[in-house]
Amino acid sequence: MKKKQAVAEDTEKMFASDASHEEEEGEAPVKAKRSRSEEAGGEEQVYRPVKLSRSDLYRPPTVEELNQLKEAESLFHCSLLKMQMEELLKEVALSDNRKRQIDSFIQTLTKLLQTVPDSPEVEVSDLSWLAVKVPFLLVPKTTKGKFHMAPPTSVDLIGSYPLGTCTKPRVVVDLAVTIPANVLHPKDVLNQRYPRKRALYLAGLAQYLASSSDIGTMRYSCLNGNRLRPTLLLTPPDISSFSVRIHACPSPGFFKPSRFHPQRNNVRTEWYTGLQTPQSESSEPPTPHYNSSVLGDLLPRAHQQFLSAVSTQCSAFADGVALLKVWLRQRGLDQGTGCFNGFLASMLFAYLLTTHKVSNTMTAYQLLRNSLNFLASTDITVNGISLSKDPDSTAPSLADFHNAFQVVFVDPSGHLNMCADMTACTYKQLQHEASVSMQFWDNPTVDGFHSLLMTSKPMIRTSDHVFQLCELVKLQSSCKKLNLLSELMDHSGNYVQTALPFLLSLLQQGLGQRILLLTHSLSPDPEWSVDSEAPKHKAQPPLSFGLLLRPELAISVLERGPPADSPKAAEFRRLWGSRSELRRFQDGAITEAVVWEGESICQKRLVPKQIITHLLQLHADIPPSSLRYVGAMVDDVIRTGSEVSSTGEEESLQVVQSYDDLSRKLWRLEGLPLSITAVQGAHPVLRYTQVFPPVPLKLDYSFFEREKTSRSLIPKEDKPCPAYITPITVICHMEGSGKWPHDRLAIRHIRTAFHICLGELLKKHHNYTCRPCPTHLDVWKDGLLFRIQVAYHREPQVLRESVNAEGLLVVRDNEEAQALEMATIHKPLLTSTLHGLQQEHPCFGAVCRLAKRWLGAQLFSDDITEDTADLLVASLFLQPAPFTPPGSPQVGFLRFLHLLSSFDWRNNPLVVNLNNQLTAADYIEIKNDFMASRESLPVMFIATPKDKKVSMWTKRAPSVQLLHRVVMVAAESLKVLEHQLMDASQIQDVRVVMRPPLDVYDVLIHLNPKQVPLLSQAVDLPALNFSRGAMTDGVSQSGGALPVVDYNPVSLYLMELRDAFGDFALFFCDPYGGTVIAVLWKPKAFISMPFKTSQVSARSVEVTGEEANTVPNVEAILEDFRIMGQGLVKSVEARTERWSF
Repeated sequence: MKKKQAVAEDTEKMFASDASHEEEEGEAPVKAKRSRSEEAGGEEQVYRPVKLSRSDLYRPPTVEELNQLKEAESLFHCSLLKMQMEELLKEVALSDNRKRQIDSFIQTLTKLLQTVPDSPEVEVSDLSWLAVKVPFLLVPKTTKGKFHMAPPTSVDLIGSYPLGTCTKPRVVVDLAVTIPANVLHPKDVLNQRYPRKRALYLAGLAQYLASSSDIGTMRYSCLNGNRLRPTLLLTPPDISSFSVRIHACPSPGFFKPSRFHPQRNNVRTEWYTGLQTPQSESSEPPTPHYNSSVLGDLLPRAHQQFLSAVSTQCSAFADGVALLKVWLRQRGLDQGTGCFNGFLASMLFAYLLTTHKVSNTMTAYQLLRNSLNFLASTDITVNGISLSKDPDSTAPSLADFHNAFQVVFVDPSGHLNMCADMTACTYKQLQHEASVSMQFWDNPTVDGFHSLLMTSKPMIRTSDHVFQLCELVKLQSSCKKLNLLSELMDHSGNYVQTALPFLLSLLQQGLGQRILLLTHSLSPDPEWSVDSEAPKHKAQPPLSFGLLLRPELAISVLERGPPADSPKAAEFRRLWGSRSELRRFQDGAITEAVVWEGESICQKRLVPKQIITHLLQLHADIPPSSLRYVGAMVDDVIRTGSEVSSTGEEESLQVVQSYDDLSRKLWRLEGLPLSITAVQGAHPVLRYTQVFPPVPLKLDYSFFEREKTSRSLIPKEDKPCPAYITPITVICHMEGSGKWPHDRLAIRHIRTAFHICLGELLKKHHNYTCRPCPTHLDVWKDGLLFRIQVAYHREPQVLRESVNAEGLLVVRDNEEAQALEMATIHKPLLTSTLHGLQQEHPCFGAVCRLAKRWLGAQLFSDDITEDTADLLVASLFLQPAPFTPPGSPQVGFLRFLHLLSSFDWRNNPLVVNLNNQLTAADYIEIKNDFMASRESLPVMFIATPKDKKVSMWTKRAPSVQLLHRVVMVAAESLKVLEHQLMDASQIQDVRVVMRPPLDVYDVLIHLNPKQVPLLSQAVDLPALNFSRGAMTDGVSQSGGALPVVDYNPVSLYLMELRDAFGDFALFFCDPYGGTVIAVLWKPKAFISMPFKTSQVSARSVEVTGEEANTVPNVEAILEDFRIMGQGLVKSVEARTERWSF
């Protein structure tokens, strides 16, 4: 009892303190009323809820309350992200066992290195003392200087391992080996003497270590692809989980840093070219890249000390760097020539900490966020940054660095630009990636962690178009054409890295507003055996370039230049050469202009290819044969048209225009008993997503006979199956009225009467051939067939109502009502919404067509329906993180395959936020409802604003087993396709991913091609095609006799098979011209069952003793397949005998 009184007193105090607090804020306190028993002094104290006045109850929240709510929401999102990052850090951190192995091997290696024997002094060009090869391209062949081997002055651990920022999977431990001072000469900075001595010293170490049993494999490599800085990679015997990278360096301060000013020259033209052209040092071209390569070897220990000092002040430094390295690795920016590697990531954090842009007390999560924010908002190609606090008087200024390099990030000494090899395009790519990451970081509707750190972004899946420079040796002539001798000398003969910045600048200028971003692959660090010569520059993989397009501008065929009398006209003509011509425009202006070829959209999509090919040939002597453009290779599978190739955009537009015309005519019809309230399209072609859009047909009347009563056209018996005519569904809603009956049968009769009435009016006013039916009205217009269905908005409700035995009205949902709602409400709404998405993203329809062509070709289209596929593709455009929305059909298709194969269908709903109607709260509600009733929901769950809980589009299919197969085939298709698109050595046949593996099926029913009406749409075009009663030339008419509509023997045969044998087997077929029906037996159907007279269909009886059991009669079933498909079936092939067990 005392406890209760104490609680009551505490509560009283609380109310009192609240009241006093409110009084302080100038608001009237709200008193809590006590119960009578309490006022009477009763011991039981009951408190009533606080009664608020109406104004207090509906008072809008204060700014402080709103901030608290927002903070709570974002804190939850951040906390979850933080916890996921902590788990990731545990995954990438080195285990204690791995660290012990590394420490042990480093100890052994250090002892070995300290016992390197001395060797006699020889000329630098004399290699006779070496049994291994020198890791250096000796061009020119000779240079001055003497060399001898001697044990290193010191061996030091540098890089990420001592800093604690070393991460899996690629564990590389760096070891700096100091070259003794007596091996080098202060003038070795000239003419590659030092880099060659460094390479010789590494070769000497390799020769000595080769005899040791403590060393496993030994290979040469280059630091970040820089051929002037070779390294030696070692692994211990029997362990391949890490490697040690040996860097040969001069002792600190051996060379004066001022020798390496970006404006100084250290490679003489006379020595490099071999031509006697004596020049004074002042007139020699500067060699900033060569200078920074040599200077980089002087500073690793100073950098290590600097980073160690910074990292000790910030406890989360190592974890922050590890996260940034993972982020960079997923984007392919952490390795190769001019990459943003782990060293630069550490230096970036050091810069942010020393300039107080981040605090020492921040967590790894905060450090990553701030570093990405800094990268996204800071352009160091324009305003470089420096870690040097008080540089000496000889240090170059930032302006000096900007004159020599594209990207500027100066080290603590003030002498070295750490981003010397990085191109402006690489930094712009880094900036773009950081910007995209920041956009979805705080978005609670996006799985930030997965998008940020777990999704790989290869170029082929990130860029809209990709092209490759295959024969890199052609870049030698590019350097000659662009007059880049001094730059070639600076890059020590590396013509690839010399020409690259100039090519990028040229392409950037030519593509202009058509692209958002131009990226290029980073040449990987070469690795080769110590017994092999250093690989030539041309030996590296092809150089790949990625274009991120602005879809609305990329397909423009006109490049309009300056007016003819403008000073800029000459520059425009110089850029475009013979393609530039004077043109007069409708506004009267006479300007320079370039016009590119392209009639259809699919041809216009390749305008960037024409620009790139022309510019590279004109300015860089790179022939078109050396270019491989991977922009629209996959589009071939949906390409149609004999004269002008098309991927369906023009045909879809033609259908949409014809539909719009019909819609207007329906609205204007007079003489209907009730007015029309809405006309809505409910067919994929009206949202531009039909794989092969219907083409207006002109009929060849000699192919048909006229049926006497209805005057319809019927094909002659000896002719092939007629061309398939797609009925385009149009829903026509009639206004509500009290005259509509409440009986389902009566409503149907009324609808039939409307179909007859509409047909008569359309025939009378517009002379359209119409055929009314109870369920629809077929209208033949412009060589297309529109199927109009009259709808009454209350009909689904009437179908749900029934009267029970007691005479009470019962409302119960049923499949018939759901199917009617789907056809008259949901499908038209989806069609109009996706039509809007197509207007926003011009390649949406083409991506849908590619996706559905793949699903059809792989025999999945019955399980992943057209509507489901369209929604899956829509999600790629509405929630593209970590990418940007697809800008070409090919990249959209690759992402579709990636979505299918990588999405966690078991644990997550796929939310498609159509029209951006869902809020963050809706996402949480969808996720919670999904988790609560996961077992009863479809295996592939797709939520939309109008369907948050049921996933009506995937309710019936796919099954668990089939989804598993779809995921598996999508993953394999993606792997094969990406490999083929990026590897020029592969056989270029993208249709390989459209050919299904038929070996998994039990029976194959081969069809007669003559009776397959869509044969021309097959993945592999048939050798023989048939005339099907349609003429391609001439204008199609609206009047005349009605042809055979919606007649596809293959789909009708499939329906019969499923009706008859659906209990025994699953049937699959490619709806787009497939000539094979694949059959898969159901294992449960082959279990022996007790004899029942009701279950003897397609089963044979087996009697054992007194028991009579039935088993499927496979031979009879196969014979039935043949009989049911007589005239259509060519042969039935039983591939397995799985039924025998």
